[in-house]
Amino acid sequence: MVYKWCVVPKCRNTSISSPHKLFVSVPTNPKRRKRWLELSRRDPKGISPQSNVFMCEDHFDMRLFQLNFIAKKIGKGACLTLNLLEKCFLKGKELVLSQNATETHADCLQKDENMIQQEFTEREELPKTQDKETITDPIVTVEKSVQVTRKLNIHYRSKAVQTRCQNRSISTSPLKVSTTTSFTSPFKEPCRLEESQAGVVKLKRNIVFESEKSDSDISCFESGNLSFVASSSSRITDSDSNVTDTNEGIEQLQCLKNTTYLIEKKPLMYVGISKECYFLIQLLHKHTNAKIEHILLCLKKIRLNSTFSELEDNFGLSLSYASKLFLRNIPIISSFLRPFIVNLDRKLIKKRLPIAFRHNYHNVSCIIDCLEIDIQKPSKALHQALTWSEYKKGNTVKYLISCTPNGLVNYVSQGTSDVTIVENCNFLDGLQQGTCILADRGFKHLEQILHEKGMKLLRPPSVNAGAKLTKTEVRQTKIIASLRIHIERVIRRLREFHMLKQHSVINTNILRVLDHVIIIACGLINLQDSLIK
Repeated sequence: MVYKWCVVPKCRNTSISSPHKLFVSVPTNPKRRKRWLELSRRDPKGISPQSNVFMCEDHFDMRLFQLNFIAKKIGKGACLTLNLLEKCFLKGKELVLSQNATETHADCLQKDENMIQQEFTEREELPKTQDKETITDPIVTVEKSVQVTRKLNIHYRSKAVQTRCQNRSISTSPLKVSTTTSFTSPFKEPCRLEESQAGVVKLKRNIVFESEKSDSDISCFESGNLSFVASSSSRITDSDSNVTDTNEGIEQLQCLKNTTYLIEKKPLMYVGISKECYFLIQLLHKHTNAKIEHILLCLKKIRLNSTFSELEDNFGLSLSYASKLFLRNIPIISSFLRPFIVNLDRKLIKKRLPIAFRHNYHNVSCIIDCLEIDIQKPSKALHQALTWSEYKKGNTVKYLISCTPNGLVNYVSQGTSDVTIVENCNFLDGLQQGTCILADRGFKHLEQILHEKGMKLLRPPSVNAGAKLTKTEVRQTKIIASLRIHIERVIRRLREFHMLKQHSVINTNILRVLDHVIIIACGLINLQDSLIK
């Protein structure tokens, strides 16, 4: 089967998309070819003279040469001539395309009807003996470019060419009008489509009881309304699509308003910011030019670890776009909140030292501990080995967290899988000589390093195998544990952000912005109420 496509601009009919349509080949004669292409608003120079191009039946008035086509089939020397086909081309434009095509449409139809009637009369008068003889008529040759086949189907005009509506008579039309039986329908009257002044099609139906009409009644559309139904149905489709798009936009806007209202009502629960500090959202919007709804989307994702499908419904965005917004805006928000993680001076720390530290541990400047975040199992075996944690029995990323004695975060390291995280980060570079660091037993290896730099490590006494702690060591262990609890409370606040919660596995795609997520969470908890009342 030869692939055919309509050469008329804005017409998308092809032999694949519309196999039931008729495609007429454009003549190869230069003059006629040029005339056809000019009528179809196509530049003749843009198409090669040797190429075989087609025009679909939507751009012809097939009814004008229908009788001529039937006469050709019964063999009376009639044929689809170019003159007649050109008169059928682009109906609605009263153009005379050649000197031979000066007849009106009505004259052509009348002549064809007379010719067909005469042919039927002659065939009836032939003697029966002549039927057995071979009848030879002169063969009429027609140019291949205008040989067409007619399919008696109801066709709708394409939007590219607007045509005027013509009424058909049901009794004489070869087109079969679809009928609907009322035998099984409770409605005995057909649906009527009426068009109002505003262009909206209204559906009306009259209900008639079974006793008023028999079951043999057949309801159908009148012949004069066929073209109106076709245009009305296309108009209904367009209006329905526009109404659907409008309704979706209204629903998305309403969802965004509801989400914003809930966040403004309970900001600490949804985004991790207290009501007193909610003005930071406006400041963040002003300094970063990021939209407020995009900022709230990122913070809600960190706080509640909502899936992107939920965020899609809450903010009226597509799933892929919500993911892109999160990955793009997280570094921007992190750079804005990074200054809230302040490395305080020793004098300021001493001035606000809690009462529990003032007697024997007034030299303590910071408390350190490690935070481990579960991640998805990496695809490479090397990465699996590097991120494996014997303590968590899974793949994790480690962060060094430091806070002041009153619970203010003053340092966050970058994520790493190395056990020597303290030595490899720049935490020790920001400390002054004489600083006392409070840590757990697991940081025993730091004691020598800190001693070389003039610092002191304060940790619970080590427990040797088979040995018991003395009363003094037990008392000291309890005191240090009661003081070191503040870093555990800081980590607990970080865990309130559900993305950093225990057993909340970080997706591999989000892993690249996890450092920024930790910074944002630490900056937000510094803006919350103090840990020590």
